[in-house]
Amino acid sequence: MIELGQTSDAPAGDLIKDSTEATFMADVIEASQTVPVIVDFWATWCGPCKTLGPILEDAVTKAGGKVKMVKVDVDRNQQIAAQLRIQSMPTVYAFWQGQPVDGFQGALPASEVQQFIDRVVALTGDDGGLADAVEAAEAMLAEGAAADAAQTFAAILGEEPNNAAAYGGLVRAHLAMDDLDQAEAILNGAPAEISNAPELEAAHAQLELAKQAAGAGPIGDLKAQVDANPDDHQARFDLATALHAGGQVDEAVAELLELFRRDRDWNDGAAKTQLFTIFDALKPEDPIALNGRRKLSSMIFV
Repeated sequence: MIELGQTSDAPAGDLIKDSTEATFMADVIEASQTVPVIVDFWATWCGPCKTLGPILEDAVTKAGGKVKMVKVDVDRNQQIAAQLRIQSMPTVYAFWQGQPVDGFQGALPASEVQQFIDRVVALTGDDGGLADAVEAAEAMLAEGAAADAAQTFAAILGEEPNNAAAYGGLVRAHLAMDDLDQAEAILNGAPAEISNAPELEAAHAQLELAKQAAGAGPIGDLKAQVDANPDDHQARFDLATALHAGGQVDEAVAELLELFRRDRDWNDGAAKTQLFTIFDALKPEDPIALNGRRKLSSMIFV
C-alpha cells in the first residue's frame, strides 16, 4: 500500500494576511519564491468582494499550506493597484516565484475557486505525492491487482476528493473486479466539479461497455452469422460487442467501421455511437483510438 504524503498544518495567521504597499514586496514577491501567493484585491464598498473573500480563504485554508493568501485594500494601496492595472473589483492574482501566473476578476462560485487553487498548486509540482500514488495504483491495476489498486485510489480520494484521475481509477478497479454495481455507484457519486472530467468520461464509457459485455454472445456463432449474411447488421453489431468483451478491441472497431460503411444510419447511427464509446474508453493517445477516429472521419466526410 502506498503511503501518501501529508499536507502541512500551517497556522491560518501565516496562510492569510493583509498587506500594504510597505509590505507587499515581502508578503507577495519574496514569499512566492517558495510557495504560491494568492492576492485578493478588494474594497470595502465592493459587494462581490464580501462574497468572494471567505470562499478564497476557505479554499486556501483547505490547501494546507500549499498556497498562501494576501488581501490588499485597493483604496488604501492605490499605488499597487495602479502598477498592476487593477480596474475592477474583486480582482485576484496568483504569484509564483515573483511573477503573476494566473488570475480572474469578479466573484466566482466555490467550485471554480477550488479549480483556480488547484491550478496554482499544480504549478509547483507539489501535490503531496498524490501523482506518484495515482501512477502506482495504475500500475497495480495493469498487473491485475485490482483490489490493491482500489484501496490506493480510495486513499488518494481521502486526501483529495476531487482528484479525477483517482476517481476514474477507482471505477475502473471495480470494473476489473466485475463489480459493476459498485463501479456505477461510485461514478454516480462523483463530485459535480469533476463530473465532466475526461477521466470520468472514460470510466463511464468503460462501464457502458462492461454492461454490454455481460450479454455478449459467442464470437464463433456471431462470426458464422455475419459470414452467412454480411448485411445482417445486428449480427455484426453483436459480433463487435462480443469481440470487445473478449479483449479484441481492434477487431471490434474494424467490425463497427464496416457496419458504418455499409449503413451509417442503421439503428439511429448505432455503429458511430458505439465507436465513440470505445474511443472514449481508451486513452486519447491509444493507437486503436487514433486510427479508428481517423478512419471514421474519412468515412463521414467522404
